[in-house]
Amino acid sequence: MPAVLPDDWNATLGAEFEAPYMRSLRRFLQERKERRRIIYPHSKDWFRAFELTPLSQVKVVILGQDPYHGPGQAHGLCFSVRPQVAIPPSLVNIYRELAADEVDFTPVNHGFLESWARQGVMLLNSVLTVEQGAAGSHRDQGWEQFTDRAIELINRECPHVVFLLWGSYAQKKAAFVDRERHLVLHSPHPSPLSAHRGFFGNHHFSRANAFLRDHGITPVDWRLPERVE
Repeated sequence: MPAVLPDDWNATLGAEFEAPYMRSLRRFLQERKERRRIIYPHSKDWFRAFELTPLSQVKVVILGQDPYHGPGQAHGLCFSVRPQVAIPPSLVNIYRELAADEVDFTPVNHGFLESWARQGVMLLNSVLTVEQGAAGSHRDQGWEQFTDRAIELINRECPHVVFLLWGSYAQKKAAFVDRERHLVLHSPHPSPLSAHRGFFGNHHFSRANAFLRDHGITPVDWRLPERVE
């Protein structure tokens, strides 16, 4: 586990690495590795969301739960997969909603969302690691406390942020966000099991950009490159 975080996150979150819960988490991860468990994503990508989206640049937060647990999928950004990997069903539904919303978007044949993260969209999972084929295998080991702290910092330090909270898990995790300063949008999760209950037609992407414009912040270009390496 890295000793520090990149950019301006280190000044605010760096001390967390010495907290008792993070020491316990390090021991847990080491023990799993010693048992030859395959952990996703690779350790170099555990904090990829923080690397790509400095605290000072956060304008939108999308919360996920665990990383994808299939080979080659996870790379540190929620809902995103590596190039050449099949687009997961929830992301297919996100693309469907984007295409129907009042934003410029055409679905692409990949699920690589780094271009969003580089614009200030914090694609943050609650838990930053998982074991192959075992969804939820690293829950309640300390990651949730670390990512709670990250959300608290965004809530406190950033002037106007849009929180896109899809599903009850994300809504509970960010329930404390200041709605006087930030825009908090709720809907069902984009999973095929729930998307038809209200995710489709939520217009979250156009509503997010309208809020950003109203506060003098450059809106997100939700378009994705047609090809990625």
